Amino acid sequence: MITVRRAHERLHTRIGWLDSRHTFTFDEHIDPRHMGFRALRVLNEDRIAPAHGFGMQPQRDMEMLTWVLAGTLRHEDSLGTRSILNPGDVQRLTAGTGVLHSEFNASDSEPLHLLQAWITPSRTRRSPSYERRTFNTDERRGQLALIASSDGRAGSMTIDQDVAVYRAELDAGATTAYHFPAARHAWVHVIRGGIQLNGAALKAGDGAGVEGTGTIELRALSASHTLVFDLV
Repeated sequence: MITVRRAHERLHTRIGWLDSRHTFTFDEHIDPRHMGFRALRVLNEDRIAPAHGFGMQPQRDMEMLTWVLAGTLRHEDSLGTRSILNPGDVQRLTAGTGVLHSEFNASDSEPLHLLQAWITPSRTRRSPSYERRTFNTDERRGQLALIASSDGRAGSMTIDQDVAVYRAELDAGATTAYHFPAARHAWVHVIRGGIQLNGAALKAGDGAGVEGTGTIELRALSASHTLVFDLV
């Protein structure tokens, strides 16, 4: 079964410097029908104006992944991390017992476009930690490439949850498939372009939950960038 969540159906935050779309309930935006999907609790697409961003804010017991899609991100946290991330960079912040963190547009002139996912951990009260990787968009082009996993296999970032996160950069007309046990679940999110997911058409900003099937097939209707979350 595939349940589609269209881009225009997402919850919306718009203030002077921020335009944010929320696939699931977030902050004061509450939709009882979309509280998350399995361990995937938050999926936000943010556009942040130059020289603006989120100041230091507390977080605990959450695995947080951030993708920079365009522009430059400045990350700081109470662990002493000071990072500048560019397109192709992904960071993982394990909030654990508690951490303060900020995400700012590092540019004074260019907008910042990012995607952030929050995943509930399998254990609470872990020690906070930070990890950053740069992923070559041409590497494994046309295939599913592992970004994050529970065991850090294949050079992926480590998440404290039974989850695997993949990206797929596909040229128009290309296809790729992913096989997983029917008892597991998948969330598919289109970052750019358009795809068919097991025959269902999805465009940028659309997402879909997949349950009760052991195979998903992605076919690119145009040059596309897609994420796949494999969840218990």
